[in-house]
Amino acid sequence: MPGTDPSAPGPIVECVPNVSEGRDGAVIERLADTLGSAPGISLMNVHVDPDHHRSVFSFLGAPGGVAAAALALAAAAVERIDMRRHHGIHPRVGALDVLPFVPLRAVSMEDAVALARRVGRAIGERHALPVYYYGRAATRPGRETPRPLRRGAYEGLPERLATPEGAPDEGPARFDPRSGAVLVGARDILVAFNVWLATADVGVAREITRAVRESSGGLPAVQAMGVLLATRGVAQVSMNLLDYRRTPIPVVFDRVVEEARRRGVTVSRSELVGVIPRAALAGRSPESVGLPDLPPHLYLDTYL
Repeated sequence: MPGTDPSAPGPIVECVPNVSEGRDGAVIERLADTLGSAPGISLMNVHVDPDHHRSVFSFLGAPGGVAAAALALAAAAVERIDMRRHHGIHPRVGALDVLPFVPLRAVSMEDAVALARRVGRAIGERHALPVYYYGRAATRPGRETPRPLRRGAYEGLPERLATPEGAPDEGPARFDPRSGAVLVGARDILVAFNVWLATADVGVAREITRAVRESSGGLPAVQAMGVLLATRGVAQVSMNLLDYRRTPIPVVFDRVVEEARRRGVTVSRSELVGVIPRAALAGRSPESVGLPDLPPHLYLDTYL
């Protein structure tokens, strides 16, 4: 796998594109090959989920190489993914749904914002798609997270684009039924962590979700949703830890276990989406949070 020399002192940026395809192996392989063959890029992980109907690619490299690889992936996603046939449990607005840039080494957040806007501008111009900036790259209040930009989802995008509030930051304010829109952002490290329950009762997962997410009085910097993984026959508590220093993985895992036990349910396993800094485990073993045999390539530290 081509990659960035971890001993080199140069700047490194991570990019974590989420695409709306989790079932067609040929398409996913084509997208992975696009990144895997990009000069100077380390493709760290590809996480595929058929129920969410979503794939998450985690790669890093020098800013210029990351920008080129992100634009190559955008072109491949626009070519290969047709949103008119897409139905999954994860909220989404487009084929290349989110494209966040994360400063890791010798790169400031301001640099990451500039990189995100440069790539977003190019996507809007090359593919005539509406592009919205979110996170630290947001240019308008209320766009600090993808959630408000996904309101109404892909299906509601035509109506949204017709309003002043729904005007994109780049590209035309027109609905492309095949590709939808793209959310491009800059943010800090995010830990995507899911816990599978030993039940198919999605109602239990949603009750636990309300107990753990910050927006309903739960844990700081935690977003969560309860979903049913139909192909596995289990309910899942799907979470984003926006700041693993404030709420590391063990804290949220223990809370999910506790809330599940109160409802007479056990936890079967956990799942990472992408890679994590070792510090997100806060000194605990991977096994203690439902992640047995966590391989070195899923630690961000391995590449730095």
